[in-house]
Amino acid sequence: MADSKNIIIGLLVLVIILLLAFLAFRPMMYSSTYNQGGYQPGHIGPGMMNNPSYNYSYGPGMMGNMMAIYYPESKPVTQDEALKNIESFASQYGSNIQVEDFMVFSGNYYAVLKDTNSSQNIAEVLVDRYSGSAYPEPGPNMMWNTRFGAGRTTTGGPQYDMNEAKKLAGDFLTGYLPGAQVMESNEMPGYYTFDFGRQDIEGMLSVNAYNGQIWVHTWHGPYLGGMNTTS
Repeated sequence: MADSKNIIIGLLVLVIILLLAFLAFRPMMYSSTYNQGGYQPGHIGPGMMNNPSYNYSYGPGMMGNMMAIYYPESKPVTQDEALKNIESFASQYGSNIQVEDFMVFSGNYYAVLKDTNSSQNIAEVLVDRYSGSAYPEPGPNMMWNTRFGAGRTTTGGPQYDMNEAKKLAGDFLTGYLPGAQVMESNEMPGYYTFDFGRQDIEGMLSVNAYNGQIWVHTWHGPYLGGMNTTS
């Protein structure tokens, strides 16, 4: 039984790696369209990364901005437009979803989706700041999320609560960014996400609730501001 689970997990990880590699190099394999607004994203079919069925769109913000190529006159979409796109995207998770913790980074807009029935956070989503495309956040949200991501195959119970995870994050930050401290926090399915910085927010990281691993969100770019919003 254990061997079967290990095989299933191994195959799932392999599929995810191949899919991420495909996403990274796909812009090289088809003719991307640009206009004065910036990059026009491609589309991927339903069921991306075990999330609800939807047409998944991505722009240069995906894969850590590796493909972030713009015209000099490109302008970001407005915060109102980004929030509207997140709200539309959130509806694919159900009718009882609200958008919270809306934040602005140079590469993307970020938000947490909350299930109002259970009062629990369920996913993290991004909107590319130039294309306006909404998509599930990569990293922990795809790999560790025990409700909608690859983490659904995780067995056993969490080994770290919020306070313990916060301490792990703080210990890590002493070397990663000396002088930084954990600021805001969100409990997600299977992991915790923390904002961190020295005087203001400078970045974001997640801590796995099962093994204590830390994943820095390197794809955001510099923090530009944010607001706690409920929609």
